[in-house]
Amino acid sequence: MTDNLEEVKKKALNCTKCALAETRKNVVFGEGSLDARLMLIGEGPGATEDETGRPFVGPAGQLLDKMLKAIGLARNEVYIANIVKCRPPGNADPKPEYAAQCIGYLREQVRFVHPKIIVLLGRIAVQNLLKEQSGIGRIHGKVYERKGFIFIPTYHPSALLRNPELKRAAWEDFKIIRRLLEEFYAE
Repeated sequence: MTDNLEEVKKKALNCTKCALAETRKNVVFGEGSLDARLMLIGEGPGATEDETGRPFVGPAGQLLDKMLKAIGLARNEVYIANIVKCRPPGNADPKPEYAAQCIGYLREQVRFVHPKIIVLLGRIAVQNLLKEQSGIGRIHGKVYERKGFIFIPTYHPSALLRNPELKRAAWEDFKIIRRLLEEFYAE
């Protein structure tokens, strides 16, 4: 364990633990408020994220920003990260061995940010953090309590771009997120 998130980031930026290090342009560590009440975790960077070194900045990220705005949050008020920190070739699902090598960085991000609510964006995040194998269509919007955190699975924004009819279900999930945030912080 390290003393601060900047040390963790330095380690991640120099990581060569898996084959993704050979094909990446940039490590996409994560970003946002270290005092965030809400953390969003996706699967891994896409092409735009690999180019910029920032999470969720491509079309899916633009949609995520709109979703956050719809529940009264700005991007700089949350913390955004991914299961893997390097782009899998062709935007493929991250292999379990890649996730296993990166999960320690994510655990440290969660430890330092210590959000109240963690939104899991898509199947890969759900499988890696909740160990839940049910499809996202069956478990989105459900509230899970684990290790002092509230987890809420929802659709990945890229899935919403590919399949716009899922947007209504994702909006219902985000209304749950907004309600929980209001409840936690009304006290």
